[in-house]
Amino acid sequence: MAKLLLWVVVIIAALLVTRMITHKKTLGQRPKKPVSRHQAEPMVRCAHCGIYLPRSEALMSNDHTWCSLDHAKLGPRH
Repeated sequence: MAKLLLWVVVIIAALLVTRMITHKKTLGQRPKKPVSRHQAEPMVRCAHCGIYLPRSEALMSNDHTWCSLDHAKLGPRH
């Protein structure tokens, strides 16, 4: 019985060592900096309410940016 227990311990130790070695190899293959899926986009401020939103979602009119058509109609807040 003691020999069987010894073999179980030896096999488990061998599996753990093998796993640690392969884990270190895969860590070396990973890129250093994660690649983002989306490019950062400039943020602009609504001339009426002051909220910041992506430039692609903003409305441009009269050298101002707006978050909605309603705010563009109301004009800039002073």
